[in-house]
Amino acid sequence: MNSNFERAGPAVGLISLGCPKALVDSEQILTGLKQQGYRLVNDHAEADLVVVNTCGFIDSAKAESLEAIGDAMAANGHVLVTGCMGARPEEIAAIHPKVLGITGPHQAEAVLGAVNQHLPRPHDPYLDLVPPGGLKLTPGHYAYLKISEGCNHRCRFCIIPAMRGDLVSRPIGMVLKEAEQLVERGVRELLVISQDTSAYGVDTRYQTDYWQGREIQTRLYDLARELGQLDAWIRMHYVYPYPHVDRIIPLMAEGLILPYLDIPFQHASPRILKAMRRPASAENTLERIRAWREICPHLVIRSTFIVGFPGETEKDFEQLLDWLDEAQLERVGCFKYSPVAGAAANELSNPVPESVKELRWHRFMQHQQGISQARLARRVGQLEPVIVDSVDGEIAIARSYGDAPEIDGSVIVDDCGGVQPGDFIDVEIHGHDSYDLFARNLTL
Repeated sequence: MNSNFERAGPAVGLISLGCPKALVDSEQILTGLKQQGYRLVNDHAEADLVVVNTCGFIDSAKAESLEAIGDAMAANGHVLVTGCMGARPEEIAAIHPKVLGITGPHQAEAVLGAVNQHLPRPHDPYLDLVPPGGLKLTPGHYAYLKISEGCNHRCRFCIIPAMRGDLVSRPIGMVLKEAEQLVERGVRELLVISQDTSAYGVDTRYQTDYWQGREIQTRLYDLARELGQLDAWIRMHYVYPYPHVDRIIPLMAEGLILPYLDIPFQHASPRILKAMRRPASAENTLERIRAWREICPHLVIRSTFIVGFPGETEKDFEQLLDWLDEAQLERVGCFKYSPVAGAAANELSNPVPESVKELRWHRFMQHQQGISQARLARRVGQLEPVIVDSVDGEIAIARSYGDAPEIDGSVIVDDCGGVQPGDFIDVEIHGHDSYDLFARNLTL
């Protein structure tokens, strides 16, 4: 946590691990604690109780979560555990049997109840100490906007549905109200997140809700259109390439939302996608990408891929590299397949040797690096707005429409004396490396 809070009342510390969806859960917990009058501290030793929000997606994340719990137990001794790893409480209790309690993901109310039980809350909370939209762990100029919980897919490598449940979409009126409150308090960029953003509203049968006196359906298009009316950048994450996503591309071309899509393709071989049980694996994604870029030529697509999935052959891997050449994605990440306890993929035969996974990962990254550099080179000479994340002397670290915080590259801008984080400035791009752009400030 990175805030200055009043030194009054019982003190609670919080450690937040994992993805942005878990970060939003932590924000809800912090907001509830502050509303009830608890003091929030960074130091375990200063806290009366510590909450650890865990990640349990892969083995390394579990190890980090267990280590964080151990650190909190050693420094404080009064620890509540929540989050994705809490979906299997026996794994935590086996190693840390003295934690005060364990809850699963997106259970902010249960966490607050446990805090109340073990550290009775003070009377007469000062509700006005909490800003509209709740407390945030992100910098003041951007915030994550979670639109749903859970997932209806059953991808073989993933245990998210087992930990976070099936899809539950938030009412669109509630989402838009939260977005409006965030913008009113100074947030300049909203990052829309969920487990499957394209499926927003499916579970409610696109139920009608009300916003500013108008009926609006709980659909991705309606959400994007309404968010586009706010005075902020709107960035879409975790979008699956279903046909109805085509409808939001014109909104990007019109400038209502950022021309940026975060799409977890994961692979390109139809055989491997089928083995993964990936949704939309039968869609002609290359044709869809071409159609999107005809409507919005400056569209930036980022994605993640897995190499070394059980049964992946050299032919499958070569097909993935060929697909990358065709797709020309701007931002790409790659993971070596790692077995996850409880995942259906563990039952598959023909595991790929670790040495082969390592080699394919290096080949993939080297192959994509050339594509990314070529895509960045196309932007040299362009004039673009950027949002400033930090300033060091005359140099600003900023992001363009094609750069999400923490996962993509940056725009390094000269001549930025007097510029502040959260400012929008116009720049001229004059260079690039493998992942970042270099620019000069035109807003002087």
